[in-house]
Amino acid sequence: MLSIERGKIFTVTNGIINDGFILIDNGRIKEISSKPIKGNFEKINAKGKLVFPGFIDAHSHLGLFALEGGWEGFDGNEMTNPSTPAMRAIDAINPQDPAYKDAISAGITTIFTGPGSGNVVGGQSVIMKTYGEIADEMIIRNPAGLKCAFGENPKRVYTEKSQLPTTRMGTAKVFRETLSKAKEYYENKKKKKKVSFDLNMEAFLPVFEHKIPLRIHSHRADDIVTAIRIAKHEFGLKAV
Repeated sequence: MLSIERGKIFTVTNGIINDGFILIDNGRIKEISSKPIKGNFEKINAKGKLVFPGFIDAHSHLGLFALEGGWEGFDGNEMTNPSTPAMRAIDAINPQDPAYKDAISAGITTIFTGPGSGNVVGGQSVIMKTYGEIADEMIIRNPAGLKCAFGENPKRVYTEKSQLPTTRMGTAKVFRETLSKAKEYYENKKKKKKVSFDLNMEAFLPVFEHKIPLRIHSHRADDIVTAIRIAKHEFGLKAV
């Protein structure tokens, strides 16, 4: 076990403890105290230092867009179709990316990471730890959200391809049409009707079951309003 001693501890639920003590057992915090914790432990003297819980990065693309190298490590956008809900971040995350070490050195121990915003519907994101070598062993929750995007990014990507969407109207159309198909698929499965298996539509099931939110990237205030109009008011879905 490890004891971090005499630091100024910023707790999550119990305020600040000056000159405090933290006991860690097998990588987990076992006890926090304002008094010395008795026992024969490995000790770190944190006198004069600030001790925080691990930080959480609530929005990132860590492991999907290589910090070093070129196109071979850019795996966050499958820009062959504006709606790719079946893409799964876990299938492309590279824990060997130096960005993970950078995150740890900055105190970030947990991240939400997922596809980029090139597509209107980009795919499934995850919540994971930043320490480890195999993505599957670092995962806390998968899927944790379904990435969507409004604003300039889908417009830019598909204008270059001369393909829908090239406007905000087109983005809304793709989004609304995809959700309409997903809702029909979800309701038919719920009623135990026979449906042809569709991996793209399967990705929406936890969204319509309110287990995960739509994670919507927006550029302008009106993009946010459009996202809420469609996701929340038209389909009753949770959007972040």
